[in-house]
Amino acid sequence: MNYEEAVAYIEETPKFTTKNKLSHTKECLRRLGNPQKKFRVIHVAGTNGKGSTCAFLTSVFREAGFSCGLFTSPHLVVINERFQINEKNIDDEAFLAAFHKVKALSEELVAEGSYHPTYFEMLFLMGMVIFADAGVDYVMLETGLGGRLDATTAVEDPIACVITSISRDHMQYLGNTIPEIAGEKAGIIVPGVPVIYDGNDPDAAEVIRKRAGELKSPCYEIKREDTEILQITRSGIDFCMKSGYYGTTVFSIPFIARYQVMNAALALKTAEILNGELPLPSEAVEKGLRETCWQGRMETVLPGVIVDGAHNEDGVEKFVETAEHFQKEFPLTLLFSAVDDKDYTDMIRTILGRISFRHIIVTQVGGYRKVPSGDLAEIFRREGCASVRACDSVEEAFREAVSQKGEDGLLFCVGSLYLVGEIKEILRRDKEERQ
Repeated sequence: MNYEEAVAYIEETPKFTTKNKLSHTKECLRRLGNPQKKFRVIHVAGTNGKGSTCAFLTSVFREAGFSCGLFTSPHLVVINERFQINEKNIDDEAFLAAFHKVKALSEELVAEGSYHPTYFEMLFLMGMVIFADAGVDYVMLETGLGGRLDATTAVEDPIACVITSISRDHMQYLGNTIPEIAGEKAGIIVPGVPVIYDGNDPDAAEVIRKRAGELKSPCYEIKREDTEILQITRSGIDFCMKSGYYGTTVFSIPFIARYQVMNAALALKTAEILNGELPLPSEAVEKGLRETCWQGRMETVLPGVIVDGAHNEDGVEKFVETAEHFQKEFPLTLLFSAVDDKDYTDMIRTILGRISFRHIIVTQVGGYRKVPSGDLAEIFRREGCASVRACDSVEEAFREAVSQKGEDGLLFCVGSLYLVGEIKEILRRDKEERQ
């Protein structure tokens, strides 16, 4: 198979397999030669902020001189984004080599009457092969859904477990309450391994502390009051950690959203806890945070143009928090879209309840999951926004929104990772045309 055929095969996988037991994933790893034992792992779970926290950690470790792999999901444009080595997507050749190994294993299992790996399981297994073949020192490993039964939990000996903010999402799989969801996320905790977690939700924090105590795992809680934001500008945020370890050090991150300070703080606490085991010089930590790159989460893609994949209750709340800060200084334009398995009416109501926009443009994304742009526009009108433009084409909508933003304003593109992905693809094509 060539690269395109391999991607098509993976995309077809959900049609002929079901969720497998964790023991199945461990057996697959064993048959692949246990590639996950060739590097050290930091395992990261949570509802929001997993990818950003992994990106902060990767950048810090890279600045300290270590070779790093990053496994994350979903991808925005190309599937290779899920596998980064030293902050760069793997090439098609490395992707294809790992795919062939996992596909051969899959065929062997099926021939034995066993189970074919799931979509996510295939990608996880490929990631472990890719990072082992590349000889990386550390891997930042982001869970898919949950944690307790997640394929990534087949890695049994991480050096640290990190749990980011927890909120209500994927409740059909993870439970209807915060404690239930937290219990699933706390499933990544391993006996004796340190746990660094977001303690802002007391119900979630209690579940995590209890599980860590049962497994005799040292646990370290981080809350918003453990940080002090000094400045928020269009280029990023300066903040301090209120700790004896970091003292008066001022850290800078290239993101404008307050919630990224918590993700950075989780990375800082992890670096602090691990510093006794491996050298992470303070200058590497500072530079690593300052130069972190992460796609699609309050990412500035053009001057004054920010894309954010906020698509659940917590994500939208955090987007609104950021937009509220900037509407005091700049006129705002909104480009919005959503898919049909999200509560987009409530998302729109939340956004309009606290933010005033000079212009609003809506579009449609997500293929068979799309919500027609006309339907979205009607909801905006029903919620009190008289002037809304609907564009079926994402490209037309994006170019219109950039034009409407003006020299003095900010444009936020939010509501779906599909929207972010399509905008990134438009910008990629524009860049190629200019070269």
